[in-house]
Amino acid sequence: MSKAIIKVSDLRKDYHVGEMTVHALRGVDMEIHEGDFAAIMGASGSGKSTMLNILGCLDKPSYGEYQLDGVNMGTMNKNQLAGLRNNKLGFIFQSYNLLPRTTALENVELPLFYNSKVRTKERKERAKHALEQVGLADRMDHMPNQLSGGQQQRVAIARSLVNDPVVILADEATGNLDTRTSYEIMELFQRLNDNGKTIVFVTHEPDIARFMKRNIVFRDGRIQKESLVTDRFNATQLIEALPVEEDYES
Repeated sequence: MSKAIIKVSDLRKDYHVGEMTVHALRGVDMEIHEGDFAAIMGASGSGKSTMLNILGCLDKPSYGEYQLDGVNMGTMNKNQLAGLRNNKLGFIFQSYNLLPRTTALENVELPLFYNSKVRTKERKERAKHALEQVGLADRMDHMPNQLSGGQQQRVAIARSLVNDPVVILADEATGNLDTRTSYEIMELFQRLNDNGKTIVFVTHEPDIARFMKRNIVFRDGRIQKESLVTDRFNATQLIEALPVEEDYES
């Protein structure tokens, strides 16, 4: 079996709202292995967003253990967690989170500014390579408002790749995109996964979850079921089956 990149044991998260305690996670055990492409699914309030925040080291569990790439996150201080987030995790959000007055290349360079080991020349080269990986070699000097939604999401994906993270965490990464662009973004994710990237993708859309290898369904703060995707979508085939659109730019 491949190496466990993410391992959580009896993970619990409680929030206190006035005198009431909300049990967001109720004892979750889960593993994500190297090369996995897993969907975390569930309705609003199921615990999937809380799980993602803990996996991304943006929040801490109330109880239980979380290991990322063999390191126990419970032993890390605030600065260590920040460094680990930058070096081992790649984040992709529904809203892209690009700096509006900054070129695509400069947006992708951003995570490397926090890595003192990377010089200016290497930073630019790595950012260029990441943009080439997502098919934006000819858009490096464009501002976000000069890019389509799909292109902006590709910039965000390139930014998540630039530090060569051990896992990519995507939060509803196709939520703002039309069908064709969603398929093209999923085609990119499938290609990255085929090349060895480990991806955890939060979605509430069953159709999007069918692009992945494994589905993990949350309900009421617990994992309700886990299953391998036996009828997996192939994004390239679905794109080819769509009607041709003139002057379309993804």
